[in-house]
Amino acid sequence: MAKEDVLDNPVWFSLTDTHHQQCIDYGNVKFYHPDFTPFGALVENQDTTEAIEKHSKLIKNFFLVGNKPKMPTNFKPPIKYVGLQMILRHKINYPITEHIVELNESHYKELMNLVDIAYPDFFKPKTNTLGRYFGIFKNQKLVAITGERMQMQHFTEISGVITHPNHVGNGYAKQLITHTSNKIFEKNKIPFLHVDETNLGPINLYKKLGFETRRKLEFWKISRE
Repeated sequence: MAKEDVLDNPVWFSLTDTHHQQCIDYGNVKFYHPDFTPFGALVENQDTTEAIEKHSKLIKNFFLVGNKPKMPTNFKPPIKYVGLQMILRHKINYPITEHIVELNESHYKELMNLVDIAYPDFFKPKTNTLGRYFGIFKNQKLVAITGERMQMQHFTEISGVITHPNHVGNGYAKQLITHTSNKIFEKNKIPFLHVDETNLGPINLYKKLGFETRRKLEFWKISRE
């Protein structure tokens, strides 16, 4: 059975495992390259001031996931967001009636246009290369997506659950999450995800599909002056 303790520091173990090539390494603080995601992680109770100084030259706003970081004196205090980490231990029993397409480079422009509507802060130019992304098209237009982001040997994060506002309520997110989860299970890996604890609609959706809350994680937003 896969040891779940790596999920206590998912960014760190993604960057030291599957996504090590996307890592900017500051020693006991590591970040994804800004082209991929704005997230970083630290070894518990490490001094993060130097890493924050250096990384802020590459990206204006970014996040450290874990304990409250130690800030350089010339920075604003970090803003805390609390996320629920949810895990799926069994396949979802939900019918898939839509045609689901695995997206490729030919879909990139449509993908980014949809992201810009609903998810612009966390989705970067190369986020889609961190895993597989799946979509539903209506009238030859991409209207809903779900994909994979952080990855470790035994775990893959579901992310980018987006439906165009004009197409909400048709069950597209449920079908895409089901499809993406099944694809992860086919690789003998376990799906997990993160959601802001105040985002009750998606939380309820994930629970209905079978996700369980595993723990809370703190996301610290850091902004350059």
